[in-house]
Amino acid sequence: MATESEVWLTQEAYDRLKAELENRTGPLRAEIVERIEQARSEGDLKENGGYHAAREEQGKNEGRIVYLKQMLERAQVGEAPADDGIIEPGMVVEATINGAEQKFLFGSRELAGDSDLDVFSEKSALGAAIHGKSVGEKITYTAPNGNEIPVELLSAHPFKG
Repeated sequence: MATESEVWLTQEAYDRLKAELENRTGPLRAEIVERIEQARSEGDLKENGGYHAAREEQGKNEGRIVYLKQMLERAQVGEAPADDGIIEPGMVVEATINGAEQKFLFGSRELAGDSDLDVFSEKSALGAAIHGKSVGEKITYTAPNGNEIPVELLSAHPFKG
C-alpha cells in the first residue's frame, strides 16, 4: 500500500515513465539545445520566433523531467490489484455518482498512460471515499464545494493499460 507521499504504479507504468525520462534527459534534451543554438546563430533574439519557441519547449521539457524524477522516486511499484471487487489503486471503477453512471481509473494519472479514461486519485474527495470499499456498496462523500454526493459502486476490475 502506498503512503501519503508515494504513488502506486504497475511495473508497466513505471517502465514507461522511466523510458520517457531517459528520452527527455537524452535525445530530446539534445535536440532542443541544438534548435536553440541554431536559432541563436540566426541573429537578433528579440524577434526570433524559433528561438523563443525552442526555449519554451526547453522549459516544458525540464519541468517534465523534474516531475518524472520525483514521481519515480516516490513510486511504489506493484502488481495489478486482485480482481476481488475491493476498490484500490489500479482499478477501473464503474459507479453511479450523483445519479450519473461513470467509468474511471482509480489511481495516478500516470498509470493511465494513453488511456482516455478519467482518473481519480486516492487523494481526491471521491478517491478517499471509495478506497477500500466493495462493489455493491452505496456511500456518500463530501465534495470540495460542501455538497454531499451519493455514490453506488457498480463494478471494479484491474486496469489493463
